[in-house]
Amino acid sequence: MKRVRPPDLSPPPSRRRRALDSEERALWETVTKQIKPLRRRPKTKTEALEIAVQANEEAAAEKTTAGSVRSSAPAKQITVASRPKNAPPPLVALGRRERSHLARGRKEIEARLDLHGMTQARAHRALIGFLSRASEDGLTFVLVITGKGRSGALESERGVLRRQVPEWLGLPEFRSLVVGFEEASIGHGGAGALYVRLRRAR
Repeated sequence: MKRVRPPDLSPPPSRRRRALDSEERALWETVTKQIKPLRRRPKTKTEALEIAVQANEEAAAEKTTAGSVRSSAPAKQITVASRPKNAPPPLVALGRRERSHLARGRKEIEARLDLHGMTQARAHRALIGFLSRASEDGLTFVLVITGKGRSGALESERGVLRRQVPEWLGLPEFRSLVVGFEEASIGHGGAGALYVRLRRAR
């Protein structure tokens, strides 16, 4: 029987690099001297501007996307109904009890103003002055007599004050002085007079 040799597992001998001779070395040095490194071509102004515009557009698109995501949620609208500052308070009608007490004399009428025979301009000045003084003096109830229109200084003024005085009392300049008013009882002039409740000056 022939004897089988075991396989040779030793690493193959390393190949040595061949050394360059003088001619090959000279040729290599010549070639390497002629090689120049690649340089990045500088961007022109037009290219730089295009890049800047593109960057701005991308940033704007991102903001728009973020804004649309935020605005997708419904915004809560808060409405506060409040009276404007320095607005005069609304008028309040006198109650039946107060009117009854004034008619029977249980509540005192602290001052009276008779507008009989006055023109509208004069009556307006007299009314605002009277109510201002009464409010400053701390009065509560006063009587304003307008007349029923049976007599007047001029034909055109007859019955006008009876209609005008309630309208004046609803104006802002009077609402800061007046809480409310009501037609007087027959004993105090009836339809030709008004009970006026005053707002005390602060």
